[in-house]
Amino acid sequence: MKIFQQPQGSKARIRAVSKNFFLHFHSPKIHAYTLQPSFSYGLGVINLALFLILLITGILLMFYYKPHEETAYYSILDINNIVLGGRYLRNMHRWAAHGLVFVALLHMTRTFFTAAYRGGQRMTWHLGVGLLLVTLFASFSGYLLPWDQLGFWAVTIASNILGSTREITDLLNITSFFDPGLILKKLLLGGTDVTQESLTRFYMLHIVFLPLCFVLLMALHFWRIRKNGGLNLPDKADEYVTSRHTNESGHTNARHDQRLFSWPVALWAELGVIFTTLALITIFALLIDAPLREIANAALPENPAKAPWFFLGVQELVSYSAFAGGILVPFCVIIFLFAIPYLDPQKDLTGIWFSGKSGLKTALVSSLFSIATDTILMLIVYFFGWIRDWIPSFPYWLLFLLNPGIMAGLIFVLFAFLTFKRTRSQRLALIALYSCLLLSFTYFTFIGIWARGYDWQFTLF
Repeated sequence: MKIFQQPQGSKARIRAVSKNFFLHFHSPKIHAYTLQPSFSYGLGVINLALFLILLITGILLMFYYKPHEETAYYSILDINNIVLGGRYLRNMHRWAAHGLVFVALLHMTRTFFTAAYRGGQRMTWHLGVGLLLVTLFASFSGYLLPWDQLGFWAVTIASNILGSTREITDLLNITSFFDPGLILKKLLLGGTDVTQESLTRFYMLHIVFLPLCFVLLMALHFWRIRKNGGLNLPDKADEYVTSRHTNESGHTNARHDQRLFSWPVALWAELGVIFTTLALITIFALLIDAPLREIANAALPENPAKAPWFFLGVQELVSYSAFAGGILVPFCVIIFLFAIPYLDPQKDLTGIWFSGKSGLKTALVSSLFSIATDTILMLIVYFFGWIRDWIPSFPYWLLFLLNPGIMAGLIFVLFAFLTFKRTRSQRLALIALYSCLLLSFTYFTFIGIWARGYDWQFTLF
């Protein structure tokens, strides 16, 4: 293949990059520092690899899948048991989807902790947050397609959360003529319940609309990185690379350059990451089967009915107040993520993990503080119940605002503010708040997966 033929000479290499569609995603040269594994861990390339796996396996699964409520479940059984290699194909698709969500979260976290959103990369960060949201919805839309109990009730829970804005309209006594929650629910499901109309809509979202959104945002994401000359680097990146290539006598190796040709150096590194990702997903597919419960039955609710793992933290908060936990808290978090580049005016220590030792210390202390705060809140809920258990006549309009998630969020904001007052650094305050939110998300996800059982009761204690 022409892409694997290495041109000779500097000008020929530059022309090869600029004229080849696949190579043109890169600048003709990249900085050697970006190839340090500990700088980016190749998370962006892993995301691309997982998307390609999803795209290829998804197209192959479409040949056998029948998107109808009477045939969808049985077509999955046929894929698992009759189609040659179908079980492993579906397993790869499922685990790649989970992997894409997990790695996308890691990628955003890496970008934040290295302050790679600064300067010209502000739009790149916004596109990345958009990609994360599309990834979450794309993975969730695939849950309903097997038409089993797991997906059916997960979508039922999500649609009820979407309709929870009724809590606000009921308080304002305007639900009878304005119910945005019901409108959104009907828009998503095609009605008030999960039916064939819902399956058709989720199928089209999953195979057409969301993949197109993903491709568009990903292309813009790559273009912004390319336009800005690559990833944000530390100010002393040149010195670091030079020091790594200095011989024992103290003389720099003249053959080494801080900027390397994208072809073949970067491409071979990326291909290595892509094939490693493919190998890991293949191993998962061979060892662990994708779950498939009984056929969907609206008359037989799952107990406990749980959302996908990446929404279980939200479901835990929803158990106290649907609107506050399912809409208000996630909305505030999304606004915070988009606002991060505007809240950090500093320019120094860009490209350095945690912006130095003080940032690392802040992240560790904030993580411990977050775990302690969430644990105290959960212990209060477990041993003493929540506000309505203490005061049955407590005003409902105030009750849904005193959701544990909102209370934890306000505590975290106060902690970040105190961090700013102590250090006078907006960057450290952001690290404190982001670390608290990240660990809180992880904590509540853990609670939803392992600590909630029948009737959504605690089973951990």
